[in-house]
Amino acid sequence: MSETLTSAALRAPYLRHFGNGPRKILALHCSLAHGGVWQPMAEELGLEEVSLTAPDMPGHGRSPHWRPGSMHDLARDWAVDLLTQMGGGAPVDLFGHSFGGTVALRVAVERPDLVRSLTLFEPVLFAVALQDGSREAADWADKERAFEARINAGDREGAAEWFQSLWGTGVPLSRMPASQRAYIVDRIDAIPAAADVVRDDRAGLLREGRLSGLSLPVLLAEGGTSPGVIRAISEGLGRLIPQAQSLVQEGAGHMLPITHAAEMAPQIRAHLGL
Repeated sequence: MSETLTSAALRAPYLRHFGNGPRKILALHCSLAHGGVWQPMAEELGLEEVSLTAPDMPGHGRSPHWRPGSMHDLARDWAVDLLTQMGGGAPVDLFGHSFGGTVALRVAVERPDLVRSLTLFEPVLFAVALQDGSREAADWADKERAFEARINAGDREGAAEWFQSLWGTGVPLSRMPASQRAYIVDRIDAIPAAADVVRDDRAGLLREGRLSGLSLPVLLAEGGTSPGVIRAISEGLGRLIPQAQSLVQEGAGHMLPITHAAEMAPQIRAHLGL
């Protein structure tokens, strides 16, 4: 792995690179993580076959904060710039997990000329489930209000504990190493900062014809033990993106591209045509 800054510009992302193969992939990580989490997936896909570039998302890892401005807009701008640089005029394969999945989907809708294929690991576009009015969406909304109450009360650790219990790997926040725990607590503001797009759809991804107009290959991957709202989102996206293929990884939760990279790699390779 190598790590570089894209430029000396203040708001340029910090990049991590895995592999030296001819197939270029841009991979966008989930909230409260960093680009290094994509290393297992790159290794399973084959470091001699792929060159995977993973930026630290705004406010994460070694990248600068998104303020002033929108976190989602800045992440989108970074992804567009990186795809343009990586492809040199040709489209590039795009991966996204959770929050990163919503950014990847937005980029594919807004700049389909830059994207060769789209692989989404549980994109948390809650607006899909809310629009459908599912029971799972209502349950998620109740949990979201409990999270927001902790944030509004200034209980950052309590909010982080709640978030980790629902969306983490199963390890409680209290049992994590102190440095990892501090990393999550320090960045917990990234969760409400994404609500304008993931919950309220400010980017207009659900406007009629936008998702159905995607013509590139799309793979929607989810864990079999993930929160119910993920199933509602996946089903909704499957209806809106007619050509989307589905992958349900049994035994996996929300962190599936990290915890189950080996199990999913064969179907992802097939999706990419490797």
